[in-house]
Amino acid sequence: MVRDSGSTPTAAGLTSREVILNVARTLIGEKGYDGMAISDLCTQSGLPPSSIYYHFGNKLGILAALLERTFEELHALFPNPSSFDDLAPLERLEAWFSAACSALDRRPDYLRLLVAISVGPQKDSEAVRQTVRRIRDYAHASWVDALTPIFAPDGGEDDKALVERLAVLGRALTDGLSVAESFDDMSYSSQVRPFVSMICGLAEHRGIVGEPKR
Repeated sequence: MVRDSGSTPTAAGLTSREVILNVARTLIGEKGYDGMAISDLCTQSGLPPSSIYYHFGNKLGILAALLERTFEELHALFPNPSSFDDLAPLERLEAWFSAACSALDRRPDYLRLLVAISVGPQKDSEAVRQTVRRIRDYAHASWVDALTPIFAPDGGEDDKALVERLAVLGRALTDGLSVAESFDDMSYSSQVRPFVSMICGLAEHRGIVGEPKR
């Protein structure tokens, strides 16, 4: 038997490996990881089980590869706060968060995938844990970057601790919105203004001026 190396594009211009990952992302979003069967992958991808096992080894290998690709796509999709360095700190935060939420509104499947994984035993797999940690650390670092010029421009320890807590809150906000988007038809972008207003109120309370333009 000649194995499918995945280097030959399909009719749509995708390799068989990419086709499998695209189908897996859709199935996990619809059924969850536990509900995704290899037979479903074969039916919807049009590829035999041998191709799936060749590329990924097993079902958990598919999940690990899908997460890794998601991490790479997040880098390309998400804006970096430094892209808005020409703006004042509060305006910089609002511009970055608006761009990030707009990106998530275009591709909500990214966070849905992480939520689907978080409720099953597969989350304890070391390969899955490592990639999920990298994704979340990247998101946390972006929040820290966005918030530091507002609350810790001079690097004080107490101010940096506040930024860390707010970064956790910001990341939790987008986590929760992935559920609200699915069940309540609530866009990520709809929450930009309320969150930024909260940050502005906290900044004002701490004697920081310069609210973003409305």
